[in-house]
Order: sequence, then C-alpha cells, then structure tokens
Amino acid sequence: MTAVKARVAQGTPCWVSLMTDDLEGAKTFYRALLGWEFGPGPSQLGVYVRATLNGAKVAGLGDQPLGTGHPVEWTTYFAVDQADDVAQRIRECGGTVAVGPLQAADAGRLAIASDIAGAVFGLWQGEQHHGWDVRNVPGAPAWAELLTPDQEAGFFYDMVFGSGVERTVRPGALRDGPPRWRVHFAVADPDLTAAQAERLGGRVLVAPHDTDRGRVARLADPQGGRFSVVGVTP
Repeated sequence: MTAVKARVAQGTPCWVSLMTDDLEGAKTFYRALLGWEFGPGPSQLGVYVRATLNGAKVAGLGDQPLGTGHPVEWTTYFAVDQADDVAQRIRECGGTVAVGPLQAADAGRLAIASDIAGAVFGLWQGEQHHGWDVRNVPGAPAWAELLTPDQEAGFFYDMVFGSGVERTVRPGALRDGPPRWRVHFAVADPDLTAAQAERLGGRVLVAPHDTDRGRVARLADPQGGRFSVVGVTP
C-alpha cells in the first residue's frame, strides 16, 4: 500500500477526475465497483464531488451538462509547484491550455491542457488538497499511461515538468480513440471486476489479460468513461 499525505514532486500524477453527463449514475456505478463513497468538492467549474475509499481521497467526479459535445472521460492531473508557470511552458512547447489556471477555493490551483498530439491532462498546484491520499490498493488509482502516436511525447512532458519522474508513455500503442491518458485503478481480481462492471451496465472493452504490470482489463462505465483495472494483492 502507498499512502500519500504530503506534496509530491512536480510532474507526478496526483489526481484523477471524471467529467460525466450522469453524475448520480456514475456515483452508483463506482460505489458498487470500487467501494467509493462521496463528499463535496470545489464547485468553481460546476457540481463536483470527491470520491473516498475508507475515508481516503482517491478521485473526483464532476457534472458535465448534456449537449456540451465533450466526451465522458477520465482526466489525469499532474502535481506542479506553480500552475501559471507550467501553463506558460505548455504553450511554449506547442501544447494548449484550455482552462485556467484558476483557483479551486482553498484546495489549490488548476488548469486543463493538452499536449502536442491532443491528449488532455490537468495541472494541480495543491494547497489544502494535495491529491489522492492512497494508491495501489484495491479501489484506489494505480498508475497513469499515455496512449499516443507521437514519438516525441516523452520529450514534451520532460520539457514541461522536468525529467526524472516516471510517467508511462507508449508511443504507437494507440488502437482506439484519440490520444489520451489512461487511468488504471487497482483491484483485487480483474476478472471478477470486469464481470461486475458488465452487471452494473458498463462494458468490457478489452477482456482481462496478463501484462508485465499484472493482470489488466479495459472497461467503460455506463456513460462511456473509459478506464482500466489492474490486479494487486490486497
């Protein structure tokens, strides 16, 4: 188990957030699948809740009004020391800053950006809230992986955040959908989790299979939000 209580190094994944057009439906799905409970979060960008696992913060879910045209998707946030400075570097390196930087009450400062291939990610300058409290236990985030056709993607993130932080980048691994960061949640049994996701109205996009990271399955929630699960020892 990895507990996270203090500010983490710049460029480290520190939070994941889902924007969905059915917040109550998403809460029902993830509560049953991953054991989450929910409490209020910052409301600067609309209705937003924080998911907790046995009291530890693990993720956020936000309400995306119908008709916006934006896909239901998980966004990976990276810790930064100064969101405004990093946002400027993103622009200088050919990326795009779509939202912010803006203040999320006393929790911290955030921005939403995309890299040179269009993969969306977030910046999080933690103040009262530094990110997830726990990872690599069943129900918590495990890691983030970039799927992109761009062979230069790793250099972009090194220039923006600095080198030396592990971020899984797999150029050429993109098989479906646009370039994106894929979040993996830890579970005790990916096979049982995949079957349960289907019973709850979700979909199995790629059946459970063995990888060098462990046994993995790629799933989608009932609203279409894609994510993966990876088996860990409880």
